[in-house]
Order: sequence, then structure tokens, then C-alpha cells
Amino acid sequence: MQNRYNRRNRRKYNLKVHVVLETKYRKALLQDGIDDFVKRAISYLADQNDWTIIAMETDKDHLHILLEYDATERFCDIISIIKQRTTRWLWIRYRNILTKQYWKKHIFWSDGYFACSVGEVSSATIEKYIAEQG
Repeated sequence: MQNRYNRRNRRKYNLKVHVVLETKYRKALLQDGIDDFVKRAISYLADQNDWTIIAMETDKDHLHILLEYDATERFCDIISIIKQRTTRWLWIRYRNILTKQYWKKHIFWSDGYFACSVGEVSSATIEKYIAEQG
């Protein structure tokens, strides 16, 4: 039980989230090497920012990530970094392909995202624990 929590300074935490990012207009662009490039780029960002990628996989038009991060970080900032930097790097490397798909703007990801926290115990267990306090 001790090892499932991260410890830094005076905080103890275990923050994991399942994230799904979609390509803009659900275009099937995450294939033919672009998928591997995106995964390498996100792994690089994770290393640089001290996030842990537990699992990551693509389908043709979306990406799933199971991500662990520090309690001092804002999740929306993590998503912004991932989307902004990967979009920039993709346009540098795959400009010829992307200009045929997105001819007006340098975009790649849709505006939103899906995120779901992943806990070690169920909500019912936590509710019971809280109810039994005091």
C-alpha cells in the first residue's frame, strides 16, 4: 500500500487520468508513421515534464493515454502542452500531408478532449470511508 502513492515534499498523491484526444474533424491521420511520431513526441514531453505515461495507443482518428502526474500541476495545462507542441512538431514534419487536410489553419487536434480520473478504489468505498469518519 505504501508504494502506490507518490511522495514529494509534504504531499502524498496518486493522480492518474485516462485521456482521449481526437484529430480535428475526426480525420483518419493517426497512421502511416504519424501515429508513431505522435507517441514519441508525447513520451518526450512526459520525460521533460516529469509525467508518467502508463499506457498510450492510437486509432486512426484518436489517441488514448493513461497518464500519471504531480499534484501541483493543472491537468488542463498538461493537455494544452501536449496539443500545442505536438501540433507544431507535426506541421514541421508532415506539412505536405496536413496542408491537404487542414488548408486554412495549422491545426491537428479537435478543440476538446475526454478525461476520466482513474482511482485505486471505487467511489462507493470512498463514500463509506468518509461516512464512517468522526
